[in-house]
Amino acid sequence: MNAGARLALYGAGLVVAFGAAFAVAGVVVPASAVDAWSEGSETGGHGSMTETSTDSLKGLSLSSDGYVLAALEAPTVVGEASELSFQIQDAAGDPVTDYTTTHEKDLHLIVARSDGSQFRHVHPVLDEATGTWSTPWEWAEAGSYRMFADFAPAGADADAPSLTLTSSVDVAGDLTPVIPQPTRVAEVDGFTVSIEGDMVAGSSSELSITVERDGNPVTALEPYLGAFGHLVALREGDLAYLHVHAAGEDPKEGETAGPTIMFGAEVPTAGRYLLYLDFQVDGQVHTAEFVLDAAHSDGSTDTDSGSHSDEGH
Repeated sequence: MNAGARLALYGAGLVVAFGAAFAVAGVVVPASAVDAWSEGSETGGHGSMTETSTDSLKGLSLSSDGYVLAALEAPTVVGEASELSFQIQDAAGDPVTDYTTTHEKDLHLIVARSDGSQFRHVHPVLDEATGTWSTPWEWAEAGSYRMFADFAPAGADADAPSLTLTSSVDVAGDLTPVIPQPTRVAEVDGFTVSIEGDMVAGSSSELSITVERDGNPVTALEPYLGAFGHLVALREGDLAYLHVHAAGEDPKEGETAGPTIMFGAEVPTAGRYLLYLDFQVDGQVHTAEFVLDAAHSDGSTDTDSGSHSDEGH
């Protein structure tokens, strides 16, 4: 199938739906902050999605549906080459060793610092004898990091959402915090990747991502993890998490697409969102990072009140 036909299939785009409240480790997000998100959702306050139940949304916590992220071990200082490991345990406390493959992997591990920087998306190796996932690891910078283990247990319905469990690691060292600033253009490994469109709380907004290299459109986007684009999104502050893939039929070996991928973004609240797009060209995976501000339903943004600097276009 040629690129044009593939893009037509993907015209329906990606659908991004962020949770309205999350039970996360207190070292990252104070309980008061989580309560504030929850209250805004339940009361249908300014910029929130009405009639949204946290029970129906993909929550983020150490446990979900009887599964727990446990036995987490990782380096705790910058520059220490070691190993990151953890287990997914069931309700009986036994390590899980059988999973349903989602997006070509049994488990996806997403790691980011609390300010949204130092993003990584990796795929640890499972020791089936112990139920321990592990991967070589070294921290480049100090800070408090969030880890998201995204998986589907064995026997899960193919159409059911995966589970996402989260935990935290504090890394000692000199910390230089990053304040995310709105940006619609990312320069990565010689590629220029841009986003067009605006997000509005409480409604679906159409966005498009375009990939270019040396001023020319890239039409050789290759399948990666079962799609032509893999998106992870974090909400600034509580680091609410979601990853999505392009809609449509699964790409076949040898198929390519580009330069544009369309998707729909649906966010429950106004605010700042951090987006990370993984795409593959010539067998190499690249990650483009963006920061977008979602407006309130009345068109105003948090930048209007001075909480963030104005976004440039």
